[in-house]
Amino acid sequence: QVQLVESGGGLVQPGESLRLSCAASGISFSLFSLYDMGWYRQAPGNQRELVARVTSGGSTNYADSVKGRFIISRDNAKNTVYLQMNSLKPEDTAVYYCNAERFFLTGDSRNYWGQGTQVTVSS
Repeated sequence: QVQLVESGGGLVQPGESLRLSCAASGISFSLFSLYDMGWYRQAPGNQRELVARVTSGGSTNYADSVKGRFIISRDNAKNTVYLQMNSLKPEDTAVYYCNAERFFLTGDSRNYWGQGTQVTVSS
């Protein structure tokens, strides 16, 4: 069973930066590399939305609202995915969740979520 643990959230002022980390356990680094990893966020009253995603092959995609400010990366040797968040805005305030997903040729898939870490951007 894959377990994801996020860290790095906190309270910052607008314009500042944070780096979130998501460490995966219960899985070898070779299997971790087969997972697509993503960061999602959910603000009060809103649906959970995709922030950024990095595939097993290293391709990335971002929500329009964070393009040019956030960078997702992964270190397969450490079973960890990161989200570097720069120029933070109050509207970035949310609980940020890590996601791991793997697809099989059979059509089956595996999907895991972390518990989330709070990011608050406020002056």
